[in-house]
Amino acid sequence: MYMILRWLINAIGLLAIGYFIPGIVVESLYYAVILVVVIGLVNAVIGMILKIITWPINIITLGLSNLVINAVLFGLVAKYIQGFNIETWWAAILGAVIYTIITTFSAWLYKESYMH
Repeated sequence: MYMILRWLINAIGLLAIGYFIPGIVVESLYYAVILVVVIGLVNAVIGMILKIITWPINIITLGLSNLVINAVLFGLVAKYIQGFNIETWWAAILGAVIYTIITTFSAWLYKESYMH
């Protein structure tokens, strides 16, 4: 139950990102829910491999290279998923940062609800 709520929070967050950030388009809640699942899978598989490969660079840049990796993955998902479009590189970076904040918040809510 809480996992579905977490996915819904993330989907609404994606809709808000598409509404407030120029250059990012999310067509509907249906596409946003699909995006949440796809972004999660891409981050779990491809993102983890990229973060392991770029670990030395990540240490040198104090974690800032993760922003680039997240933006690249965000853009990769936008390229292949219908109903989600990113027009500029800066929109991808800003969208990835805000989506990371949203998913961190929903994970914190899930953790808090799971502990009680």
